[in-house]
Order: sequence, then structure tokens, then C-alpha cells
Amino acid sequence: MVNDSSQQGFSHLNAADQPTMVDVSGKTDSNRVAVAESRIFLPEIVRQQFSGTDIHTAKGAVFQTAILAGIMAAKKTPDLIPLCHTLLLNGCQVDIYMEGEEAVIRCMVKTTGKTGVEMEALTGASIAALTVYDMCKAFTHEMVIRQTQLISKTGGKRDF
Repeated sequence: MVNDSSQQGFSHLNAADQPTMVDVSGKTDSNRVAVAESRIFLPEIVRQQFSGTDIHTAKGAVFQTAILAGIMAAKKTPDLIPLCHTLLLNGCQVDIYMEGEEAVIRCMVKTTGKTGVEMEALTGASIAALTVYDMCKAFTHEMVIRQTQLISKTGGKRDF
């Protein structure tokens, strides 16, 4: 199938169905914000390690480390996902809190540019969840990263 720009198709395929980076040179800059969330189930043995608002392991404070990992990941997204544009991020905030048996990780990323920051937010949330898993696996491997999803995006052709 040839990618016809008048029809909705895969934006990262050219007319010959080969991978390509989307050309955003004709777009105007706008303020863009995306929020993504990952959730990770933490078994009781992990939740028992809480001291205050964080889990402390031999590797350090889990949530604090995961927050830093999420921010670093958002900044490195184009190094991880081949067709993502390199963006100057205006801001990135990762918050982690417990909701029942799950750690909820929210990553909010902002930029002013020609393309959105959804992938940066999703990458930040995902890597933060993987960091929680890595730092707590000495207690159990029964943790489950249950979902990663885009919560909202603004500033492009359409808001979500």
C-alpha cells in the first residue's frame, strides 16, 4: 500500500513503503505538552520496604532513582526510537505515587516545536517503571508492569 498523504496512513513510510523520518519543516512551532502513565504492580514484599514515601534498597531510593531515569530517558528518546525527531525539551516532570498495590508513574514533557512529545513522555514513563522493577527485583520477580499509555497531548493538529 502506498502512503497517500490525503488518506490516513503510516506517517513514517514514504511512497515506496520505506521507513522515513516525517518532514516537519513546513510546520510552525507551537507549545506542546504530553502526559503518559505507566503502572507497575508491587507485591506485598516490595510494599513492606516503604519508608515514608519511597522504597529503600541497597541500590538506593527507588522512586527518586526512577524519576531521574525517566527524565533522562525522555531526553534520550530519539536515540532509542529510530524515527523520532531530536527535540529541545522545555521541561520534564516525573511523579510516582502509590495507588493501592500499584506504583503509578506519570511523565509530563513540554516543548515548543514542530512536532509533539508523546514519545518522550511514553519513554520516560516506561523507563521509570523498568527502573522500579530493576531496583526491586532482589525482593521478587512477581512485579508486573501492567500498562503504559498516553494520557493527554496538546499543541499539535489535534489534542488528545
